[in-house]
Amino acid sequence: MGKLTKNRKLALSKIEAGKTYSLKEAATLLKEITTTKFDASVDIDVRLGIDPRKANQMVRGTVTLPHGTGKEVRVLVLCSPEAEAEAKEAGADYVGLDEYIEKIKNGWTDVDVIIAQPSVMGKIGSLGRILGPRGLMPNPKSGTVTNDVAKAVKEVKQGKIDFKVDKYGIVHASIGKISFTPEQIVDNAREFIQTLIKLKPSTAKGTYIKSIYLSTTMSPGLKIDPKSIEEN
Repeated sequence: MGKLTKNRKLALSKIEAGKTYSLKEAATLLKEITTTKFDASVDIDVRLGIDPRKANQMVRGTVTLPHGTGKEVRVLVLCSPEAEAEAKEAGADYVGLDEYIEKIKNGWTDVDVIIAQPSVMGKIGSLGRILGPRGLMPNPKSGTVTNDVAKAVKEVKQGKIDFKVDKYGIVHASIGKISFTPEQIVDNAREFIQTLIKLKPSTAKGTYIKSIYLSTTMSPGLKIDPKSIEEN
């Protein structure tokens, strides 16, 4: 195990061992224990009481964070020539079709989200091996396969993210930046968790939200009391 740095020791000294924090307390403390020189991402990890091996207990969805992600999202729209103008006007960083398909085949994936029209998905199917592992493959369930490309671009730029439970029953997401105020972090975390609650599979038994942890890119994780999600 590596030697603890001075900043790491200081951060750990501010965390009470075994304590479960309210969402407000954690958001405030997170700013105190994060010492990175860059604007670190705020991450949330929620362990769900489901069996992700069962298709009827898969949890996947999208949420628009009230204060956005704090990240400049690069969007590629793959569409027909008729839709290019509206995609550009909505704020897409890259717009086109065949030329971008070729670029991706040659290894270019320098984007965060790819939005596509249903009519062009036949051409994109062969890119699954490249885009799939990177989480970039357009999908109707995440709203990235749509005829209304302008609306999809605007939503992504305003803070819409998609998430999916992993094989361990945990949902991970970045919900902001440490430069956000504690109130903004709380708002985003609450919106994310409440969206998860709405997606509870009817076949899931017992406790659904098993644990919640809040952390930043390089900070220790803070355990959150699920009951504090509803507190004002």
